Amino acid sequence: MPETRQGVVTVAESGIGRYSQVVHAGPHVLTADEPELNGDSGAGPSPYEYLLAGLGACAAITLRMYAERHNWPLRRTTVELWHEVRPAADGTSAVDHFHRTIHLEGDLTEEQRLRLLDIAKRCPVSRTLGRPSVVVSHLADAGPAVTAPAAQIDAQA
Repeated sequence: MPETRQGVVTVAESGIGRYSQVVHAGPHVLTADEPELNGDSGAGPSPYEYLLAGLGACAAITLRMYAERHNWPLRRTTVELWHEVRPAADGTSAVDHFHRTIHLEGDLTEEQRLRLLDIAKRCPVSRTLGRPSVVVSHLADAGPAVTAPAAQIDAQA
């Protein structure tokens, strides 16, 4: 197994299907793929579905922590998400819109529900997506990449 650093995710082609990827996130092994309508097998969530899952999970976890800290009767949180790209006001660029509907179960007051909505808007992933970002890419030195053993990739099939 590749050396794992905290917070480092490794993605490599799985060899299954045209676009299928094996994802290593700490001790977790996941699959990412394009949907069948985009020409692959749909063996796993798409990259955008993973992005939405991260946003939804962050919101739900943050709400759970907040409710526990305040001893609020939040029984369950469910977050539904979708993404769209809209033209920007300048007409030449685009703006990503992440839509999130939060379902809160429990005997909460309206004031508590509104406070939880505000807290969800400030979860760490929401903050990351809401500010400008820079993606720094560079090529690794020539040579074989650090990959997972074939048995782990085969297990994803």
